[in-house]
Amino acid sequence: MAQRSQAVLEPRKSPVQARSAASVGAILEATVQVLLQVGKERLTTTRVALRAGVSVGTLYQYFPNKSAILKAACKRHLDEVAEAVERVCHEQKGHSLEQMATALMTTFLEAKMRDVKTSVALHAVSSDVDGAKIVQETSIRCNKAVVAMLKTARQQLTADPQIVASMLQGVMVGVSRRLLYSTAPEKQFDTMRQEMIFLAHAYLRARSERRNIS
Repeated sequence: MAQRSQAVLEPRKSPVQARSAASVGAILEATVQVLLQVGKERLTTTRVALRAGVSVGTLYQYFPNKSAILKAACKRHLDEVAEAVERVCHEQKGHSLEQMATALMTTFLEAKMRDVKTSVALHAVSSDVDGAKIVQETSIRCNKAVVAMLKTARQQLTADPQIVASMLQGVMVGVSRRLLYSTAPEKQFDTMRQEMIFLAHAYLRARSERRNIS
C-alpha cells in the first residue's frame, strides 16, 4: 500500500524535448497560480490545465493526479533555492569565512523570500505530498555545497565543516521560516538578514583560526 501511495505522487514521465519541458513548466506555474487563487482543496487538474493552456490529456501524460503536480511544484521551488545556494557557494570559494557567510545568508534568504505567498502556500501543502523527503534531499544538497565552500576558506575551521555547515543551515532555515510566517516579512527582511549575518559571523569567528596566506 505504501509503495502504491508513493507511486501516485511521482510524475508519469520526464520531459525530454524542449516543447515537453515547456509544457511541464507551464503546468507547474499554473499549479502555483491556481493554488494561490482557490486553495488546495479546490485545486483540480482541470483548473490547472486550463490555466496552463494545455489539455487535461496532456497534463495526464506527465502527472497522474493533483498530488503529483503539487509535489513537483514543491520540488521545483526547493530546487531553485538549492541551485542558488550551490551557485553562491561556488562563487565564494577561497574567500574569508565572513564573506562566505554574508553571501550565503543573503542569497538563501532572497531565494526563499522572492515570492512570499508562493513559499507559504507550497510549505502548507508539502506535508501532504511527501514534502519531508524533498526538504531532506534539498538540505543534503545544500550541505554538500556549503561544506565544499567552507573547506576553501582563508581561515582554518576548528570544527568539522559539516557540523558548521549544518549549524549555518539551521539558522538560515529558522530565520526564513519565521519571516515567511510573520505579519510583514518585507519590512523585517533587512533587519533579520543583518541579524542572521551577525550571528553567523560571531559563530564562525569562534570556530576558526587565522591561516597564514603567503
